[in-house]
Amino acid sequence: MDFRLLGKSDFKPPQKPEDAVLEIFPNQYKERSYLIKFDCQDFTSHCPVTGQPDFAKISIQYVPNESCIETKSLKYYLHSFRNTAAFNEKVINTILNDLVEACQPRWMQVKGEFAARGGIALTTIAEHPDFDWEKHFKHK
Repeated sequence: MDFRLLGKSDFKPPQKPEDAVLEIFPNQYKERSYLIKFDCQDFTSHCPVTGQPDFAKISIQYVPNESCIETKSLKYYLHSFRNTAAFNEKVINTILNDLVEACQPRWMQVKGEFAARGGIALTTIAEHPDFDWEKHFKHK
């Protein structure tokens, strides 16, 4: 495997998500379903209205198909949001879209638990393939 980031100490983190490189490697256990989970405790983006930083814990879980996400490239990708002004919901859905495009998992969930502002904390959860929220939360 020829990684562009892993083992390279001179690489500079990307300044925006569009410039990030998400590297993958072959899943050696594609005959079975298993869960991979990443937790990023110190995620930061910016509010598009106030410019203030938004701090979050990002959790990514997925069941790989043919490919797995290389961890160092994911770290740089998440770092690229530090200069990104976007609403929290957009951030989480962008991460999901980009990761699904990179590795085409069987299933993936991205959860962002954003720190409270004005007394209100926000959590956004996005899944692939789409979860039937309406059916799940239908009142009986």
